[in-house]
Amino acid sequence: MKIAVDLHIHSALSPCADDDMTPNNIVNMAILKKLDAISVTDHNSCDNVEAIMKVAKSKLVVVPGMEVQTKEEVHLLCYFKDLDKLLDFGELIRSRLPNIANVPKVFGNQLIIDEKDRVLGQREQLLISSVDLSIEQVLEEVYKRQGALVPAHIDRPSFSIISQLGFIPESLRNGTVEISCRDNKYSDKFTEEKILHSSDAHHLGQILERESFLYVDKLSVSDIICTLGRRN
Repeated sequence: MKIAVDLHIHSALSPCADDDMTPNNIVNMAILKKLDAISVTDHNSCDNVEAIMKVAKSKLVVVPGMEVQTKEEVHLLCYFKDLDKLLDFGELIRSRLPNIANVPKVFGNQLIIDEKDRVLGQREQLLISSVDLSIEQVLEEVYKRQGALVPAHIDRPSFSIISQLGFIPESLRNGTVEISCRDNKYSDKFTEEKILHSSDAHHLGQILERESFLYVDKLSVSDIICTLGRRN
């Protein structure tokens, strides 16, 4: 079946996202736009994912995810089959973040929000830092938890695997890559990869309409993870 997805959305936990990127606002906007599945992938953290899953319930599939910034300053989208695996991965990422305090007036708020959109607090560590893990180490940790890893926005001039390395390592070939712009030539260059288009939404209006699709056997987190995974 063909499903409409947006698998790269930021909540108010990411300092670069609007404060109104709350669980209810994100889920309701995704439903309004008739999406079948979303993933909220905050920078180096997953503190708002459980609340988003609680809001979505059976109305929308939510893939547990996170956007990790590696020591090479590469952004990787990490997806998991269930919340427990994501939370376990999140503890690892938290332990490898540098102890740099966020300055909200400079970088933005890092809001932890519950399923009723109540602000519970803020993350104190600056989340837009590089963690002390390489690309290969993040890949190993994701695979250890039966997840899928997608290099983010490979067509961008910063924080992408191409901008930082100039190539895609063999360990990530034949999988899925995210391309932000539809009107460039990156799709032609990576013919062996599955192409994922996402919004990387930091504002509610940026969440995609029904314009990016995956083909799955059934509408489930497990099938989406399987589709995103690397072909052997």
